[in-house]
Amino acid sequence: MKSKYIFGLIASGTLLITTSCNDFLDYQPQGLLSSENIKSASAAESLVTAAYAGIGNDEMIGPMTSMWVYGSVRSDDAYKGGGGVSDVAEIDFYEHYNLTRPDFGWMHPYTWENFYKAISRANAALTSLNSLTDAEFPLRATRIAEMRFLRGHSHFMLKMLFKNVPYIDEKLSSDDILKESNVRYNNDELWNKIGEDFQFAVDNLPQKQAQIGRANKLSASAYLAKLRLFQAYEQDANHKVTGINKNRLQEVVTLTQAVIASGQYSLQPDFAENFIAETENGPESIFAIQYSINDGTAAGRLSYVTGLNYPHGAPQYGCCGFHQPSQNLANAYRTDANGLPLFETFNDKNVDFNSETVDPRVDHTIGIDGHPYKYDATKPFSNSWVRDPGVYGFFHTMKEQQLATSSSYHKEGPFIGSSKNIDIIRYDDVLLMQAEAYIELGQHALALPLINQIRKRAAASTGRLKKTDGTLPSKYNIKEYSASGWTQDYARKALRWERRLEFATESPRFFDLVRWGIAEQTLNAYLEKEKVRRPFLATAKFTAGRDEYLPIPQREISFTKGLYVQNPGY
Repeated sequence: MKSKYIFGLIASGTLLITTSCNDFLDYQPQGLLSSENIKSASAAESLVTAAYAGIGNDEMIGPMTSMWVYGSVRSDDAYKGGGGVSDVAEIDFYEHYNLTRPDFGWMHPYTWENFYKAISRANAALTSLNSLTDAEFPLRATRIAEMRFLRGHSHFMLKMLFKNVPYIDEKLSSDDILKESNVRYNNDELWNKIGEDFQFAVDNLPQKQAQIGRANKLSASAYLAKLRLFQAYEQDANHKVTGINKNRLQEVVTLTQAVIASGQYSLQPDFAENFIAETENGPESIFAIQYSINDGTAAGRLSYVTGLNYPHGAPQYGCCGFHQPSQNLANAYRTDANGLPLFETFNDKNVDFNSETVDPRVDHTIGIDGHPYKYDATKPFSNSWVRDPGVYGFFHTMKEQQLATSSSYHKEGPFIGSSKNIDIIRYDDVLLMQAEAYIELGQHALALPLINQIRKRAAASTGRLKKTDGTLPSKYNIKEYSASGWTQDYARKALRWERRLEFATESPRFFDLVRWGIAEQTLNAYLEKEKVRRPFLATAKFTAGRDEYLPIPQREISFTKGLYVQNPGY
């Protein structure tokens, strides 16, 4: 279906990176290319392709693309789900913030390793490209910028997850890497090091690329804006937000404005079109990791990272019922008579979809009994599909799934893969990043039309939600915000609410809460009420100064003989 994309260029069995050691420091790309034959345009191009593939080489163990465990289950958006707390119990540890053992050996240590493998691929490509001249490879400058974009992406993700990580570039020898500490740079300095890669990409990439999937000047601008927004919320050594840097916010405004003013991207007319394979790579997708099926290879290039998250009891799926939206999230979609969120009272009671008005995005996000599942009215979601409702309730995640009838869907034994792209940055994110910067700069009036663009699109996104008789499954009522009463405090509340509803179960929620410095108060307030609804959460507690970030894997600390410093609290 997508063999035209750049990932189809990689030949089966060549340039695939494998490792016989669990530590990224020992990792070297293996395959047909040696140091003697990388100095050719064809070899450099192959290494570039391998680097693009590297940012999508993940699965549930060691995820790099979907952060559903790290960002959704660790937040107030979702529960682990599955067949009870002991089913893949390690994810239950994340949900309970029970990672105080630094020797925890599963999942996030592999995420650390996989991102550094991706960085190694980018650096291998850069080494090859740096050995050539522009005459030998006319696309050399563009490909260098692409590799620095990909390296920036991997370092950004590592920093968002672990905070204190070693920065590795192509100039470091193997001996140098062994001496590179994860605390060489302070928080702000590390953001700037990563930002240099994105800035280089902004300065050297074309605005458009001939091949879908390649980074361009605008995707680099959007990513650099995201980095500067995170950086703007300054943190001390114990992760407490100590201030908001106005200069960084102004950079966010400038960078996002370049993307918006280009006219190259826009919101999809229907919110649904961001979550089905048939409309991927649309006008809203600014940078996405590409996958393929039926591309001439044996199994295609499929994503399995959310393969456990399909409805367990549905005959067309059968595995495995993970990632169930929380009651708190479902309640957050309630609206008042004016079509606005119930900021203060949303969680006072559980939403009744038969009698209350709600934001339409709830039926794009949550599988609800009797409501069309994934825009197929002939197969409504059923409570019988839920694997363990006694523990996790009856809601089910939906954005990340594809219909079994989709040409992107593939089942391998009990496990499910999909060729649906995974968006890293969308245009809706760019609009809301700019709105947030305006609000914190005290220019909240400029944020109003940006947020209202998102709400207007949500209101128009009901066409695919209808049941077989043409009626809507819920009572939708969503309106735009008014300029009346639009103070900075109200605008901030609206912006944060909008980000939650727009990206619910897509993973940004936890990282947003940490960035804003409100993770402890938000998550412990969530748990106080949610553990009454879901007793399995009885011992869950978020500890400020520790749980904002994952522990540095102990095996990395041991391998570097204590060079790496463990994060606070672990």
